[in-house]
Amino acid sequence: MSVVTKEQVSAGGVVFRRRGRAVEVVLISVGEKSRWQLPKGLVGRNEPPEEAALREVREETGCVCELVAPIETAEYWYFGGAGRAGGRVRFHKFVHFYLMRYVSGDVSAHDAEVNEARWFEINDACAALAFKSERQIAARAGELIRELGEE
Repeated sequence: MSVVTKEQVSAGGVVFRRRGRAVEVVLISVGEKSRWQLPKGLVGRNEPPEEAALREVREETGCVCELVAPIETAEYWYFGGAGRAGGRVRFHKFVHFYLMRYVSGDVSAHDAEVNEARWFEINDACAALAFKSERQIAARAGELIRELGEE
């Protein structure tokens, strides 16, 4: 069985808002086991990653946001479904994450691929995230929020 390697590029973000003295961020729950993760999705052909990130966040969380700053680009590998010849596909994935300020919207207005979108206090969000790389990105977002005086 042959293995085909493909590159895949996604974009998403850490959406934040102030609630009194707390900083909150939005996480989404996806999959049958309802794992919490950051909103993200594939970058379209000829679509800048920044635009894709804003679009994906709006679709998956119901939130309209503005970009504040890039956080980092996560890179990892994973195996996906069958390729043309019936072999497995090995994906080399890059995900551009941005810090985003909440402008408007309602987390109940997410799309059908998301089980739930919910606001979490930022430290609780870091603990709830299913993937170590996303916990690190959320922690870095918290640092950026403090550095930018958004806290």
